[in-house]
Amino acid sequence: MKKVTIADVANHANVSRATVSRVLNHKGTVNPILEERVLMAVRELGYKPNRAAQRLRSNTSDIIGVIVSDIQSPFFVSVVRGIEDAAYTNRMNIVLCNADEDLERQQTYLSYLQAENVAGIIVSPTWHMNESNELEMFQNSGIPIILMDRIVRNYQFDTVSVDNVDGAYTATKHLIDLGYCDIAILGGNLKLSTGKGRYDGYIKAMQEAQLPIKDEFVIFGNFTEADGYRLTKALMSKKNRPEAIFVNNNLSTMGALKAIREMGLRMPDDVALISFDDIPMAAELITPLTAIAQPTHEMGSEAVRLLLRRLKKPSAPIQSILLQTQLIVRESCGSAMRLHESKN
Repeated sequence: MKKVTIADVANHANVSRATVSRVLNHKGTVNPILEERVLMAVRELGYKPNRAAQRLRSNTSDIIGVIVSDIQSPFFVSVVRGIEDAAYTNRMNIVLCNADEDLERQQTYLSYLQAENVAGIIVSPTWHMNESNELEMFQNSGIPIILMDRIVRNYQFDTVSVDNVDGAYTATKHLIDLGYCDIAILGGNLKLSTGKGRYDGYIKAMQEAQLPIKDEFVIFGNFTEADGYRLTKALMSKKNRPEAIFVNNNLSTMGALKAIREMGLRMPDDVALISFDDIPMAAELITPLTAIAQPTHEMGSEAVRLLLRRLKKPSAPIQSILLQTQLIVRESCGSAMRLHESKN
């Protein structure tokens, strides 16, 4: 079957190719009657624009590159949904890349997206970014970079993240207010801004309450389900085990829940659990999970807004957006009963 061209559409609608181009690219003013004839011809002929050719001719793009560190995480699933919704609203498309916490894969995707001349890139970098200079090539490339969730301080890029310190402080203080003293933290990589911020929030709350920070209750993993499982088993196998655990992300929380279930332990009777990140079905668990919820969809949409702003005004001042978290109280910390007891 012969491929339908822009010339075929113009002949079918009895207009010039320039008119067809203006209608399809939403540029310039076109008589409404002619515009309707063009759109009808497009539908009747089944014309599909060659986006790659359009980008080459105009040196512009409607594609946003998105690089996330772990697509398995429910957190990033929701963030990407926010990006996609905002992109669609603004007539943009996205190309999604999963770096899988691998620096080489991330570098490959960055090079690919640069070669494709995308409009811009939204990236939640791997932890290696703090020790790498791979983003330097974008400083003056004309391709805007938006750092999302994980912030790398050595670069001057627009950023959107949550207040990890405050969210972790709120989680830990919630446990303290319920009367818990031996509180463990199952943290993440301290080379990540998220891992460092959540650790700092935990320390702040514990020091403020003048509670002991026991070395054996401060453990770190890599924000994975496997580490959450392994480290929770290790914690709860100790002779003197913690009363409560603050788990620092949703994948680790899934692993922690699996370990608690396998060990025949109950929340909150044997151990209280609070998660940084809400997880799907958290309210439907046998013991509904108390969590610090992040505004994931908003984070994604704000990243797109920052990118569009940068495309419109390349010399605009750098903007950093800090979103707030929310404590969702359910039953995994025994909140209602312990809060009543602590007040009496």
